[in-house]
Amino acid sequence: MDLPARKKLPHTMPQWVAEDSWFFITINCAPPGKNQLCRADTGDAVLAAMRFNHEKSIWHCRLCLLMPDHLHAILSFPRDPGMETVVKNWKKYVAGKHGVDWQRDFFDHRLRDHHELEEKTSYILMNPVRKSLCERAEDWVGSIAQTTVRRRCLGRMRQTSARRPL
Repeated sequence: MDLPARKKLPHTMPQWVAEDSWFFITINCAPPGKNQLCRADTGDAVLAAMRFNHEKSIWHCRLCLLMPDHLHAILSFPRDPGMETVVKNWKKYVAGKHGVDWQRDFFDHRLRDHHELEEKTSYILMNPVRKSLCERAEDWVGSIAQTTVRRRCLGRMRQTSARRPL
């Protein structure tokens, strides 16, 4: 039986959406479960690339958190060149320069009000705790929050076949 073709996700901002709107973004690595992002050298480079785009006003980064095989971010984008082009170019740069294998495409969700913004911020910060990578959110150091840069978990990490130590 043939599987249906996966549809390409539309990442365009409708004209009625404000240019400074926040988006919850998830970018997955391929294959799932392989630790590509929570190694000190790669994690530092990914966060530096994220910070570079922020400092050059290519996007505005409120929060970016690295997990072993994906990242979550809260970003806003200029209307031109737009979210899809900016994320695609960033992924291409990180893949070529630092050897990260990304899944095709990415997930985005527009945060419609400050309640959703706070809810997704909390979700992102608690993600390492939910995955038993550290005991407290503040122990996870694979994130960028405004200008604070952190790399890896200071707490103990539980070993599983899908996770490797940092």
